[in-house]
Amino acid sequence: MLSVIICTYNRERYLYNVLRSIAAGGYNGYEIVLVNNNSTDGTETECRRFQEDYPQVAFRYCVEEQQGLSYARNRGIQESRGDILVYVDDDALVNPEYLQTYAIFFERHPEAVAAGGPILPQYDGCEEPQWMSHYTRQLVTGKLDLGSREREFPGGAFPGGGNAAYRKAVFDEVGLFNVELGRKGNSLIGAEEKDLFDKMTSRGMKFYYLPTAILYHLIPPKKLTKEYFERLTYGIGVSERYRTKQIGRGKYVGRLWKEAVKWGGTLALWMGFALKGQLAKGNKLVAFRANVTRGLLHNHDL
Repeated sequence: MLSVIICTYNRERYLYNVLRSIAAGGYNGYEIVLVNNNSTDGTETECRRFQEDYPQVAFRYCVEEQQGLSYARNRGIQESRGDILVYVDDDALVNPEYLQTYAIFFERHPEAVAAGGPILPQYDGCEEPQWMSHYTRQLVTGKLDLGSREREFPGGAFPGGGNAAYRKAVFDEVGLFNVELGRKGNSLIGAEEKDLFDKMTSRGMKFYYLPTAILYHLIPPKKLTKEYFERLTYGIGVSERYRTKQIGRGKYVGRLWKEAVKWGGTLALWMGFALKGQLAKGNKLVAFRANVTRGLLHNHDL
C-alpha cells in the first residue's frame, strides 16, 4: 500500500486542491497522512472539508508540535501504514497517473528504494520574471525535468523533496530526516533531502526518475520577490554549512573549495548573458552565488 504524506504549514489556500488532485486519480491502494505542523490558519477546516467530500479516501490527520519540516516528515513516517511512502508538497497538484505510476514501478523494481518524478512550475497570479533563467528557475520553483525516459537519476541528482517516494524500510537503514535541516516555520533552511540521498548513495542504493509521476508546483507572487530570493539563497549557504560541518571539518572545507569553482562557472555564465544583452539574468546568478557564499561563511541563522 502507498502512504501519501503531506506535511503542511499555513497553506490553507492550496491544501484542498492538492488533496482533491490525489483523490481524482482513481487509484485505490493508498492512504493519505496529513501532518499539520502547527498551522495557525484554516488548515484543519480544509482537511475536514476534504474528508466530507471524499469519505471513500483513507485519510488520517495529525498535528506535529515540534516545529520543522523534518519533524513533520518523520512524524509522517511513524504514522504511515504503507510500505511505500510518497511525499507530496502542500502547494502543488498531481497528474491522474501519479499514484499508479509509483505503485507499478515499485512492484516491478524490487531493487529500487526511492523514486521521483518531474516538478513543473505553474505561476499562480503572476508571470515568470525577466531575470529568471534555467539556473534560477530550478532554485526558486524546484523545477525538475529529466525528459520522457524512465531511468536512474544521474550522479549527484536526486528526487525533489516535494515529489519523492521511498520504501519505508529505507529509513530503518539510513535513519530519519535530519531535524537540524529543513524548513522551520518561515525559515528557509533546507538540504534535508540532499543529506538523506547522500546517505543512500553511500550505501549503493538506487533511485529512479519516473516521467509520468508529475507534480505541478504552484508559485505565488511572493516567491518572486527580491526579499524571498535573498532569504532563499542565503538559506542554501547556511544549510550547506550545517550539513557539511555535521559530517566533518574536511567535508566543510571541501564544500568551500567547491564554492570557489562554482564562482568561476557563475562568472562565465554572467559573461554569456551579458553578451546576449540579458544582464538581469546574469546579475541574478551573481546575487545567488554571493548569498550562498555568505551563508557558507557567516555563522548566523536566518
